[in-house]
Amino acid sequence: MQTYEMIGLMSGTSGDGLDIAFSRFHSKDSWTYEIPYAETIPFPKKLAKRLVKSHELSGLELSLLDVEFGRWMGEQVKVFCERHSLQPQAVASHGHTVFHQPKKKLSLQIGNAWSLHVACGLPVINDFRMLDIQLGGQGAPLVPIGDQLLFGEFDYCINLGGIANISMQQAGQRAAFDICPFNLLLNHFAQKKKMPYDANGSLAKSGKLIPKLLKALNKHRFYKKSGAKSLGREDLASFFDCIDSGEKVPNILHTLVEHYAIQIAECIEAKEARKASVILTGGGAFNRYFVERLEAMLLDKAQILPIGEQVIQFKEALIFAFLGVLRLRNETNTLASVTGADRDSCGGLLIS
Repeated sequence: MQTYEMIGLMSGTSGDGLDIAFSRFHSKDSWTYEIPYAETIPFPKKLAKRLVKSHELSGLELSLLDVEFGRWMGEQVKVFCERHSLQPQAVASHGHTVFHQPKKKLSLQIGNAWSLHVACGLPVINDFRMLDIQLGGQGAPLVPIGDQLLFGEFDYCINLGGIANISMQQAGQRAAFDICPFNLLLNHFAQKKKMPYDANGSLAKSGKLIPKLLKALNKHRFYKKSGAKSLGREDLASFFDCIDSGEKVPNILHTLVEHYAIQIAECIEAKEARKASVILTGGGAFNRYFVERLEAMLLDKAQILPIGEQVIQFKEALIFAFLGVLRLRNETNTLASVTGADRDSCGGLLIS
């Protein structure tokens, strides 16, 4: 038995805060995990605004934010470890995505590893995407190796963060891709009603379907792509172009939820002589109205299984901690079968 104690940091595209998960991994015949401590640290308001607008900053402003954000994350890790008397082997940080343009061999996540390292006093692993991108991949998704090794008993793993993505086993190898936008659009319109997000999907449930919008969304060019594909923040403008800003917010949210449920349900296939098993994680898994609509569309071909609330909320931070473990072991942590790269790889830069 080998045991690793790691901290995983996840700053998702929704921009609501930093997920910190202290995770313990055991390796024997297979991998098992525990999440003894985890929490979400809200971003300070000024930092949150700069992160959301980071893609619009000048080169100097972005470099300064990179260092500041890394230092802030390191300070949060230090406080977290002191509060719980933890001594992790390393911190694995996803960082905050500013640009994701794999066709141009670019994906930028800020949160400087050196400033993070000095602020928390621990080894740091970050920059998980760039090796795969230089190998011709999308640099995403990265979570599927964790789905395969930690959650392999489920047929489909769906994460509902800023963007919805799916992971599954197909023809003996892992397949995964981004399905559609999710909280990035839902939160944007909820905020027009002075709400940070649409709690439980209540606002969406109160709205009415906009048939023209639903048709336009379902015909979006992204859904014509096949194989390895990923959505970046830059791609969202074309989704916004489908939406008439003059429509009522509840109706827009209602239609978006219907669109998401349709797109996600189409990615799920029934298994022979049984229902497929599905788990939902990420903030969108708490959107009750969306879950109701997805369950209605899955009918008899699949069932959404319950999973612990801590896993729902912190699965991505958990898996980035696990990617860090695989990096320490110099084992594959990025699968070419899901990213489209020339080969599997072991991504991440280690500062110790």
